[in-house]
Parts: sequence; structure tokens; C-alpha cells
Amino acid sequence: MADNIFVNLPVKDLDASKAFFEALGYTINPQFTDENASCVVLSDTIYVMLLTHPFYATFTSKQIADATTVSEVRNAIGLGSREAVDEILEKALAAGATEPKAAQDYGFMYSRGFEDLDGHHWDFLWMDPTHVQ
Repeated sequence: MADNIFVNLPVKDLDASKAFFEALGYTINPQFTDENASCVVLSDTIYVMLLTHPFYATFTSKQIADATTVSEVRNAIGLGSREAVDEILEKALAAGATEPKAAQDYGFMYSRGFEDLDGHHWDFLWMDPTHVQ
């Protein structure tokens, strides 16, 4: 069983990406942040490592995807309420994200998604805990 998750994403402008995630209310862990990378703390077990393209390239021999033109991954984060989903989306849109698709409301599940400054897709969702049981 995993203890933590680290999502590693290539970014074109590290400072802009850090500011974007801070605008959503997340914090930056300075212990794992320098001119090449920044650690965004989503929760006590979920972290996003923002890596400059040259630094990201040191970890792979593959071409770095341009997430504004191809789908590379969809990151999905569960939140405690529908209101929390709307709140994070409004913050993201105010910080420069785009919302490529309307909210999805299935009654027991509500989700909205955005594309960040580099085109990485993020979904935020709420599921009725009584339905999940």
C-alpha cells in the first residue's frame, strides 16, 4: 500500500506554475524547491513536483508532451463537498486556468475539471459517501 503519491509534471515557467498552485490555496515545500523544481503540497500524502523542462528531461529519454495539444494524463482529486469543488475551480479560473468542459453532475457524484497553465488536466470531484458504501 502506498504511503504517498508524487505527481511529476514538466512546466515551462516554474515561477508562474508555483504562483498558480499557491493561488489555489496550496503551499510550496521549500525543502524540495529550487530553480529546477518545486514541491506543491496538496495534502499530507499528495505532492506535485513541478519540474522545468530541462530538469524533467534528465529523468526520461522520451519527448516531453505538450499537454496543450495532446492528452497526457488526467489527475483526479476527491474533495469533501460540492462547494469545495466549485471553490477550487473558481480559484483556478481566476489564476489563469481554463475549464474545457461543463460540470458533470450525477447526483451522487459531482465533478469539474480545469487545464493548468501548461495544459495539464485536473479533475476535482465529490462523491456522496452514503452512495459509495
